[in-house]
Amino acid sequence: MAFCDAIILGAGVNGLACARRLQQAGLSVLVLEAASEPGGGARVVEFHPGFRAPALAHATMGLDPRLARLVPVALHPPMVTIANGLRVVAGQAEGPDTVAWSRLHTRLTRFAHVLAPFRRMAALNPGGGNDRLALVRRGLALKLLGRGELRELMRLILINVHDVAEDELTDDRLRGLLAFDATLGAWAGPRSPNTLILYLDRLARGPFPLVPVGGMGALVAALSTGLSIRCNTRVARVLVEGERAVGVALDNGEEIRATRVISALNTRTTLQDLVGARHLDTGLYRRAGHIRMRGGAARLLLALRGLPDLDNPAARHVLAPSSRAVDSAFDPAKYGQVPQHPVLEFILPSVLDPALAPPGAHVLSATVQFAPHSPRDPDAARAQMLENTLKVLEVHIPGLRAEILHARMLIPSDIYTLYGLPDWHHGELAVEQMLFNRPLYGLHRHATPIEGLWLASAGCHPGGGIEGAAGWNAAEALLEARQ
Repeated sequence: MAFCDAIILGAGVNGLACARRLQQAGLSVLVLEAASEPGGGARVVEFHPGFRAPALAHATMGLDPRLARLVPVALHPPMVTIANGLRVVAGQAEGPDTVAWSRLHTRLTRFAHVLAPFRRMAALNPGGGNDRLALVRRGLALKLLGRGELRELMRLILINVHDVAEDELTDDRLRGLLAFDATLGAWAGPRSPNTLILYLDRLARGPFPLVPVGGMGALVAALSTGLSIRCNTRVARVLVEGERAVGVALDNGEEIRATRVISALNTRTTLQDLVGARHLDTGLYRRAGHIRMRGGAARLLLALRGLPDLDNPAARHVLAPSSRAVDSAFDPAKYGQVPQHPVLEFILPSVLDPALAPPGAHVLSATVQFAPHSPRDPDAARAQMLENTLKVLEVHIPGLRAEILHARMLIPSDIYTLYGLPDWHHGELAVEQMLFNRPLYGLHRHATPIEGLWLASAGCHPGGGIEGAAGWNAAEALLEARQ
């Protein structure tokens, strides 16, 4: 029977980040992954013979700074965004709203920088026990904004992104970009309450999308180097003896013992499926089932004969003509229907990493919004989502269909089946599911009522994104508890 200091369930970016931090601290760590390769949503998959692409995430807003210092990863220059034909790089934009966009982006970025350190510290505990020195530093940064700006930040946290776009901008293309980026991966339209804070959270991770040199696969390889990882290894249950986690049992009957078990899997899956009602308080078990996890993002991968006719094929392209268009794409999804005109972002990862496709051929990778979370007929919804998305793409890339060798569309139910993600963040990123309410009040410091069992997925504070913050925070909490 194998034994180690810590077993980590799931070799996604958060699981790998947690493992790297614990290993750095001198613990013996074993990472267990059900898939054939590590990386989770960041790993590269072959979706057609000779064509490979990132499974879910084709870019990052940047690794958590603590992880980036430990595992340096070379990055391509920041991606240019082409928003409905308009060139945008962070706070610089073409068109009639050049000054207005720069002013708005500068202000929101300043707010995001003040909020960013909260992502790298334990979630605030209303009951006390917080790091007072860290809180003083964070409070000072807020105070330095000035009374007027602090009041404006408080107002913006509670407002929807559509109203900000309408008030501050006149160019529908920039309004659409702002609305799209704020709601990307969320079960919310731009008119939904509290959606501007989602944009601030995005800016807190970084000002622009980044692609690692060598693609997302290179990022996963760097994070995995030096770790003990067992792939094709599915955990059936967490072993609990005397109200303490002592290891895991695999689906083949093998048991692996450890002093600590850290789950980077979905919180609901961990508590309800791997631990079970027998070992949990009835209230906690039920609350875990009520964590909102509705996903509205779909993934499209296209194998193309050649390079599409684009002015800047190395850019990130966003097709969201206006904030109203983003809202109109969300409305049908709320009722289990496919939008007629979905909004999306796409890149051509094979431009930066030619090894992803045969010579002369290319891969188009797109994240499409909004797909119905639980359609009555998933096959029909998937086919309709593909058709409607291709219609939108063909307006932007005439003749695209003739270049398609193969198309792969994944709707939210497919993503859950393949990757265990019921939504983009292992729990909707919303005001009521942030900070000490993430994943649930009482679990926000990563420890569970079962001694030795910890949580480290994106369902924990501070949420999702290819950055590793939640996993690193979990490791820090565990190491602090050892002292």
